[in-house]
Amino acid sequence: MDFICTLTVRPLAKSSRSPHVHVAKQVCLSSSTRRRHFHRTTRLQKEVTGKSHSKFFSSVDDAVADIKSGSTVLSAGFGLCGTAETLIKALERRGSESLNNLTCVSNNAGTAVGGGLSPLVKSGQMTKAICSFLGANKELEKKYLTGKISIELTPQGTLAEKLRCGGAGIPAFYTPTGVSTLIQSGGIPQKFNEQGEVTVPGNARETRIFNGRVYNMEHAITGDVAILRAWKVDESGNCKFRYTTKSFAPLMAKAAKISIVEAEHVVPVGELEADDIDLPGVFIDRIVQATEEKVIEIKKLKDPNADPEAEAKDNPALQRRNRIAKRAAHELKPGSYVNLGIGMPTLAADFLPPNSNVWIQSENGIMGMGPYPTEDQIDADIINAGKETVTLVKGASTFDSSESFGMIRGGHIDVSMLGALQVGANGDLANYMIPGKVFKGMGGAMDLVSNPDNTKIVVLTDHVDKNGRPKIVQNCTLPLTGARVVSTIITDMCVFQVNREKGFLTLTELAPNVTVDDVKKNTGAKFEVASELGQME
Repeated sequence: MDFICTLTVRPLAKSSRSPHVHVAKQVCLSSSTRRRHFHRTTRLQKEVTGKSHSKFFSSVDDAVADIKSGSTVLSAGFGLCGTAETLIKALERRGSESLNNLTCVSNNAGTAVGGGLSPLVKSGQMTKAICSFLGANKELEKKYLTGKISIELTPQGTLAEKLRCGGAGIPAFYTPTGVSTLIQSGGIPQKFNEQGEVTVPGNARETRIFNGRVYNMEHAITGDVAILRAWKVDESGNCKFRYTTKSFAPLMAKAAKISIVEAEHVVPVGELEADDIDLPGVFIDRIVQATEEKVIEIKKLKDPNADPEAEAKDNPALQRRNRIAKRAAHELKPGSYVNLGIGMPTLAADFLPPNSNVWIQSENGIMGMGPYPTEDQIDADIINAGKETVTLVKGASTFDSSESFGMIRGGHIDVSMLGALQVGANGDLANYMIPGKVFKGMGGAMDLVSNPDNTKIVVLTDHVDKNGRPKIVQNCTLPLTGARVVSTIITDMCVFQVNREKGFLTLTELAPNVTVDDVKKNTGAKFEVASELGQME
């Protein structure tokens, strides 16, 4: 049954920061009647006031009623943080007969737990995704590998910059991200058939050399419609976002012909101070009231009494991880700006001394990321790049994804730590795909290693994989994340320094009870031994 609610927004006294929303009337109407009601109301409003109709739509279904099949939809959010769940549900209600063949641009096209674009994947309304990360979304992966959905896999920072340029009227740009990888060669297929055969290959990039370095050319992205969620929106469309919800929202709103925002709070013009506005109303065409609840994708909590060393006492795997993370913490100098990748790298922060003054960046838009929250500190709008709940330290800042990756590509981050599937003796890194087995997407990893001359790249990894095969190899056989980018490798057995220019390894530290011969037996690459070997703490 369809409902339309007529909402009257009445401001409270000036001391109040919240609007009073009064539900004046509720009646049951068909979709066609709702559209006629809306257009009649706005026509009467214009006749009475002499002004064009409000940007506010009392019905979310009316707000998406004119979106056409074949449209390109820019869907904001990171994981389930900041996604326009109310608008996505309205698109799903249109049904596949009314709305289909959609190309959806989003950092990730839905999640393993549902939410985000998952309903449009399931309904078959989405036939193409431009994204950076599939994660554990088996439904999306299955449809991709059987030809029901095509996917244009794009590094996260490149995706953000494509959108930024699209909104700024810049048709293309050059980036170091993805050079010497399958992104450059077009080696990641866009579409398969039901038999798993490639029917649409990837797009090879045009390249150009600037100052002796190769860059890929990338084309901007624009869309027919953008859907986003904001914390507060005034009746002119001025938007205020909370924390990491702004990761892709402003970029997508600017890059679309029509931008629709669902607001947690719709407030009168003037309620937001000029300094409060993250996105001016010129970029917003339609406003609806958000009705869907926020969903936390990964609720991660910190036990304030936890002792990492004690927890690992009877757990060899955790002992190995802690050994690596503890050594990695020594790479983080006081006052440095660092990015800690998903997984093992995040553990390094647990071994930093108090008041270390290390600023931790998360590429979804945080500088000054703190530890996991306690139960009473959880905020659905503050997550890290792994979609886990986190906290912010004093002096932290949040920003959109183009700003975040500008810091990284521009060499303003001192250290970046990542995990690995393989590392080559020349510093090549492979960490996002095992053909035929693992296909999650590169996320922000290719951007994180895009400026190794200014940002030190440190890899944290077990020395061998679960089958006992070396992860440190002479030459990588898996698809590269970056070529000649890694400077330091920290494993559970040792530490290697990498000469990226000459392409060789030097063993500089050994873990307790590990010998040089042990390292040789478990390493698939030649290496030199430092004249003075240190010991990992």
